[in-house]
Amino acid sequence: MNDFTLAVDADGVATITWDVVAKSMNVMSTAAFGLLSDLVDQALADTGVKGIIITSGKKDFAGGMDLNVIAEMRAGGASAIFDGVMMMHKVLRKIELAGMDPKTKKGGKPIVAALPGTALGIGLELPLSCHRIIAADNARAKIGLPEIMVGIFPGAGGTTRLARKLGAMMAAPFLLEGKLSDPKAAKAAGLIDEVVAPDQLLIRAKEWVLAAKDADLIKPWDDKSYKMPGGAPYHPAGFMTFVGANAMVLGKTMGVYPAAKALLASVYEGALVPFDVALRIEARHFTSVLLNPSSSAMIRSLFINKEALEKGANRPEVADQTVRKLGVIGAGMMGAGIAYVAALAGIEVVLIDAAQESADRGKAHSADLLDKGIARRKVTAEKKAEVLGRILATVDYAALAGCDLVVEAVFEDPKVKAEVTARVEAAVGPDCIYASNTSTLPISMLAKASARPDRFIGIHFFSPVDKMNLVEIIRGKQTGDVAVAKALDFVRAIRKTPIVVNDARFFYANRCIIPYINEGIRMVAEGVEPALIENAAKLVGMPLGPLQLVDETSIDLGVKIAKATRAAMGDAYPDGAVDAVLFWMADQGRMGKKANAGFYAYDAAGKREGLWDGLDAEYPHKADPDLTVVQHRLLMAQVLEAVRALEEGVLTDIREGDVGAILGWGFAPWSGGPFSWLDIIGAARAVEICERLVAEFGPRFTAPALLREMAAKGETFYGRFAVKQAA
Repeated sequence: MNDFTLAVDADGVATITWDVVAKSMNVMSTAAFGLLSDLVDQALADTGVKGIIITSGKKDFAGGMDLNVIAEMRAGGASAIFDGVMMMHKVLRKIELAGMDPKTKKGGKPIVAALPGTALGIGLELPLSCHRIIAADNARAKIGLPEIMVGIFPGAGGTTRLARKLGAMMAAPFLLEGKLSDPKAAKAAGLIDEVVAPDQLLIRAKEWVLAAKDADLIKPWDDKSYKMPGGAPYHPAGFMTFVGANAMVLGKTMGVYPAAKALLASVYEGALVPFDVALRIEARHFTSVLLNPSSSAMIRSLFINKEALEKGANRPEVADQTVRKLGVIGAGMMGAGIAYVAALAGIEVVLIDAAQESADRGKAHSADLLDKGIARRKVTAEKKAEVLGRILATVDYAALAGCDLVVEAVFEDPKVKAEVTARVEAAVGPDCIYASNTSTLPISMLAKASARPDRFIGIHFFSPVDKMNLVEIIRGKQTGDVAVAKALDFVRAIRKTPIVVNDARFFYANRCIIPYINEGIRMVAEGVEPALIENAAKLVGMPLGPLQLVDETSIDLGVKIAKATRAAMGDAYPDGAVDAVLFWMADQGRMGKKANAGFYAYDAAGKREGLWDGLDAEYPHKADPDLTVVQHRLLMAQVLEAVRALEEGVLTDIREGDVGAILGWGFAPWSGGPFSWLDIIGAARAVEICERLVAEFGPRFTAPALLREMAAKGETFYGRFAVKQAA
């Protein structure tokens, strides 16, 4: 173990360097914490050492805690978690007090954190225990505490220290939202103390160590005169802060995210007691959260599984397929968005449309997005020119020569797509991969228009492309491994998360989200209060209710999909009651948000004002179902389709099912995704819910055979499919 090393220079400044062997980013392990503690003891005991610099041997400081540590602590139960966290507190408190006399607060040795780049999680909690934090001026670096985003909260003192350093209100964005900042923004917010040129980082750190006085070493909370910024909970101003924070947390989480509630409790209770007691309170709440199945599921899906998919967990073993020149056919919102993210990633793009004006308008979309970045000081004028310089907007298919990937994003019309396929294949070389950005049409059907079906694949982006992180890659019946690898390497290059699914109507994401929307609309037809439908969805963790979601995606698109599905399914089509509502809305001209009229009412600026009162006139209130019943209908409409997709081989990896559900349509992130949710409640309980729903609402809620089999055997999805996961 040599994650940390110690060197003392001629001036008596000790430098402890963090450099985890064989990893591109430092992560903290239990053994490394022990080594850090020993090296700090060694430096504090050495009379020749005047102070300590803690820095990194890599371009970044640290990415956080090694998740194996969290897994080991959880496996040991509450005592193991609490003891492990208190060990971390002990080490960081040792750094904070730095050998000073406990009464006079004198005689300590200055300790400074020198951050060359990104510092996340424990990578910021460790610096927060130092007496000063100096960061290199690195615009790509991110500094913050993102733990809340994966279902836990900063448990190694970060919650307590940051709340006492900034006050509860100012700390809230960083603790409750996981806000990340570049070094300059972090300094402006008070997270760190200085930003210097990269080549001056260690020079400035040494200067500070040699010039530091006893008073520079005393943390505000260790000073007897300390008062919490913004007021403690028993202070009138502080009381109002916590009242507001409680309302804000409940409003954003709807009570389904245990980490947010525990974090706020930790800050509130900790602010009432001395600092060392507050650390114990933080450890107790962290222990509670870590034992909650929600945190396990969120860490697994949003960190471990997401990262594995982004690194190519399901990539075929073929040669590198880096995309060097991309063709995009169709310069509408989807095509323009694809062109933008590709050009931003450094890929040369040919953007083609039927008319030059349309192609130019598609390129202008990139200019608009870059201008917004400039306004937020995230993009420079030079960067804008560089990105736009990579996009050629044209009507000439001959410009596609040399493209190794072409993405078609034209109308959802098989004839139009077939014509485009023929024109593209006539213009590109035989090795070029062709991808259709369809959201509903089967890839195997579209591939019939191709002379090279083994090089034909689906790449389904979600709108808006620049913001949505998921990309669904669809393997047709004849799609080859090279095409899959090309699609995965492209998605990785544009920094999005891919899932690979086999071809079927609606693929995976739309297959699950359409029943969710339909179930909400079906309840409107039944006379269920629309507000109950929407709020029931939000109270179970869905970011949007089904009625708002259909407004966002557009009602006329829903009508188009319904008509196409009915034509394909014939007498087996199950959603006639849904169509009655949807088609009536379309007849009223209420096409959704884009028309400022849908299930919701909107003002002239497009701001949502509330549910449209005209719904009640056509579909008057008749039913008052139990909240839980509404929630079960909305959840099971999605979850059962996910299970069927796995059962039918559309999904081949439950990791993709969970990650895709959260990133693609926002399926209750607290649950870790549909398969994680089923594991939390148990297959037997899920079957029981299904049977009750079938009895009252019909066979669409019939539990799939796979789920029934797992219930009978007492299996879980992550238990049953563990071998495939490991592979």
